Amino acid sequence: MRIVLVGPPGAGKGTQAAFLAKNLSIPHISTGDLFRANISQGTELGKQAKAYMDAGDLVPDEVTIGMAKDRMAQPDAARGFLLDGFPRNVSQAEALDEMLKAEGMKLDAVLDLEVEEDEVVKRIAGRRCCRNDSSHVFHVAYAPPKTEGVCDLCGGELYQRGDDSEDTVRNRLEVYHTQTEPIIDYYKGQGLLVTIPALGEVADVTKRAMDALPK
Repeated sequence: MRIVLVGPPGAGKGTQAAFLAKNLSIPHISTGDLFRANISQGTELGKQAKAYMDAGDLVPDEVTIGMAKDRMAQPDAARGFLLDGFPRNVSQAEALDEMLKAEGMKLDAVLDLEVEEDEVVKRIAGRRCCRNDSSHVFHVAYAPPKTEGVCDLCGGELYQRGDDSEDTVRNRLEVYHTQTEPIIDYYKGQGLLVTIPALGEVADVTKRAMDALPK
């Protein structure tokens, strides 16, 4: 099974990708993991990516595509994979199609996690992290601490990260609408797109996605 997972920031892609990959026994390939692995291993693509990132520039499509191609060629991806964060635009989607076609393969489905924009803002802007331990995360609406502003686990101060502010979240959504959302129409035109309502319990969303996959 070869799947692409798309959706706006805050839709729960990372969480759903992990559950789906486990249920389907295929690797979860995320753009973030690709970058971290290539940079830490000092690959040629990793060095190129780091140079762009250090300069504050966007990493060119060809570098990201090269990393994805190398990862999909590894043995554990022979039976399939779940892509999360790639492709990020139509050019990358076209390159992925060409890569798969060259190997006599094709995508089985593109799952679009659908969440209303106001819900995305509520999910992300409501997060609070502990200054003592960033893994201690709360939410003002969905998982509030017992005492406002205080971590239940260690008593540390809870704060809102700068990239979780409402203005930043809305900017991220604008980038998503401009750059990534066009791939939804691209895959819809190929008959691959399946829209999954992403509200509700994590397990319920996972079940919707599994039920929607081609049998």
